[in-house]
Amino acid sequence: MSGWQIRRLPVCASTEWELDRWLRHSPPGPQGPDPWRAVVARRQRHGQGQRGRPWCAPAGGVWLSAAFPWPGASRAPANLPLALAVGLARELEGLGLPVRIKWPNDLLVHGGKLAGLLPRQRWRGGRLLWAQAGIGLNGTNRVPPGAVSVAQALARSGGRRGPGPGRWHPQACPRRLEARVWSALRWAMAQAGEAELVRDQAEQRLWQPPEGVLVGEEPWQVAGLELDGRLRLQRGVALTWLSRSF
Repeated sequence: MSGWQIRRLPVCASTEWELDRWLRHSPPGPQGPDPWRAVVARRQRHGQGQRGRPWCAPAGGVWLSAAFPWPGASRAPANLPLALAVGLARELEGLGLPVRIKWPNDLLVHGGKLAGLLPRQRWRGGRLLWAQAGIGLNGTNRVPPGAVSVAQALARSGGRRGPGPGRWHPQACPRRLEARVWSALRWAMAQAGEAELVRDQAEQRLWQPPEGVLVGEEPWQVAGLELDGRLRLQRGVALTWLSRSF
């Protein structure tokens, strides 16, 4: 991939850990633009999601962690996580999938979790060095209860399915899906500064849980998104907001 330094591993504990180790030992240089960096694994033994939750990452999916240099900046665009979600949703919609964004970091199809995003930042002395994104996307791999793979979603949407119990489809192979992930990352970086565009596109795809969102013990209904990525909730005439970690 032009503009990328990519390390490919047959298996690792976590692409996030491998990327962290790489960035610690090779920080951005003081002169000129640094290449974007990514670690891609065929499978992970200890994949991680939001708040350290385990992520099942066997062979057949796309498991990668990427870093974008932001040397000298005092902050990253607050809506970069939303831009990542929209960018990947757009790519998967190109396959005919009805993708929904489950705030803050998941993509759903037919109510099942298709992909997870893990946005992070790396700072030094008050300067933002890197914006990072971990991405896990189910392709042809087996998935746990409550999740769905691209192959399964394409079969359910009427796409052609090959041999096997819903686990094969030519567009669901990791190589083809990875190309869509690279395109999604580039779109997100290009549009991260366009707060209104990103917010509007995210709202069009925002998942509305029928039972609402619990704040304390009270259910609130999703009312939309703020420009900074906060989730806007409503209960009667009352409004409240939830922030995401980045």
